[in-house]
Amino acid sequence: MMTAFMARWIDKFCQYDQRSFRWLNRRLQRWCRHQLVRWVSRSGDGYVYAIIALVMSLYLGAASVVPITALVIGFAIEVPLFCLLKRVLKRQRPYHKNPHFTSVILAHDQFSFPSGHTTAAFLFAGIMSSFFPTWAWLLYSWAAAIGASRVLLGVHYPGDIAAGAALGYVISGYAVSLAL
Repeated sequence: MMTAFMARWIDKFCQYDQRSFRWLNRRLQRWCRHQLVRWVSRSGDGYVYAIIALVMSLYLGAASVVPITALVIGFAIEVPLFCLLKRVLKRQRPYHKNPHFTSVILAHDQFSFPSGHTTAAFLFAGIMSSFFPTWAWLLYSWAAAIGASRVLLGVHYPGDIAAGAALGYVISGYAVSLAL
């Protein structure tokens, strides 16, 4: 009984998510191929976090040890977890699911749920906001922009972004608590 309910709920969620994706991409079509959207997406690539941590360590010195420790713990949890979730849940990307849709970019892996870029961005925003609260609005705005860019580029559904944001936020809290 519960599995039938869950299957129906998941099916309804996927239908809504696909409709939302199509609506957003139609309404915001002029932005989908804009270079700014690609740049925002690339700002969430993994190496960017390493560069930021390096700059932070050079600028803040010993004061950066705890935030960087939290980042290392957070990413050590986040990367295997989102990879595992993608392999278990196996949600096809929009351009795999709909052969009539062409994405602006191609993703590095086959599955979309949850969004790894968004998970990492919200993990980073959550950890950095814990140590630098005056920057929280900027960090979370940037993380949300990364998530939105992934939908506009055609590699994720909105639900992938919401799940990634929640996952990254939760892991950030856990990582900070372990680092302190």
